[in-house]
Amino acid sequence: MAGNLGVGRVDPDVEADPVSGTVRWAPVKSIWYLGMSAAGLIGGALTFSWSALAVFLISTAITLCLGHSLGMHRRLIHRAYETPRWLEYFFVYLGTLVGMAGPLSMIRTHDLRDWAQRHAKCHDYFAHRQSFWKDAWWQLSCDIQLAAPPRMRLIGERENSRFYALLERTWMWQQLPWAIMFFAIGGWSWVFWGVCLRVTTGVTGHWLVGHFAHREGERTWHVTGAGVQGYNIRFAALVSFGEAWHNNHHAFPDSARFAHRPGEVDLGWWVLRSLERMGLASNLVIPACMTAPNRLIALSETSDPPAARTSWRA
Repeated sequence: MAGNLGVGRVDPDVEADPVSGTVRWAPVKSIWYLGMSAAGLIGGALTFSWSALAVFLISTAITLCLGHSLGMHRRLIHRAYETPRWLEYFFVYLGTLVGMAGPLSMIRTHDLRDWAQRHAKCHDYFAHRQSFWKDAWWQLSCDIQLAAPPRMRLIGERENSRFYALLERTWMWQQLPWAIMFFAIGGWSWVFWGVCLRVTTGVTGHWLVGHFAHREGERTWHVTGAGVQGYNIRFAALVSFGEAWHNNHHAFPDSARFAHRPGEVDLGWWVLRSLERMGLASNLVIPACMTAPNRLIALSETSDPPAARTSWRA
């Protein structure tokens, strides 16, 4: 969490090194991404239709907002709000459809990255320090093998969930039922746009936000001792459903609300508030209800401690 070098599911008692490691080509990951990209870009260009574009826009928005941001990130990884189990499972299923990995792999990847970034030094793979194209190759087609990795552990229901174990084993195959349905309704055009191009956009967009949000941009908070800081990427906040408020997220990772100040748009938070009013979400964690970690420093006089800004509760 923000207050120490530990991340909830990383064993703090194991000696580990976040710096020494080797980036290696991951064949399955690479072929999956490059194959989807080729099919989406080439097939999509050859079979364009307005109905296929609509399918792409709607399915991308649903899987990224409800699936990745609300399901995988804010709920499964950070437990930033409560929701009925069936709705959590539905959101995480939608997150699996984004096409990055299964739910358990998403937890491990996220926690390993956050653990590394909160050390004074870490490998360039975690910090996105390499050039644009090299970082793209690393993140989209490779994995890192640390010389001394930390021990990762899952806790609670997630470790024993048969549903998550099923999604973990079959996450790539989860695209198939949708491809069959889209083909039956709209032919190859809907498949290329509704599956291949959607997956390509979701995976590429996730990397782009991570690349720029760890290099430069606006900052309100500084996490002392962390070698990698998060930055707010204002122009990407809308299409990322709030995920681009990354400096805010680094400061208060367990908050369900990523936008902290007036003018910051967080569509994912708006959806959560709507679910709360419907009785489908509760105990939404926000900075105003949290104690600012000792390692957190405001970078300007206007950056009041969250507990003092009651307007954030709105």
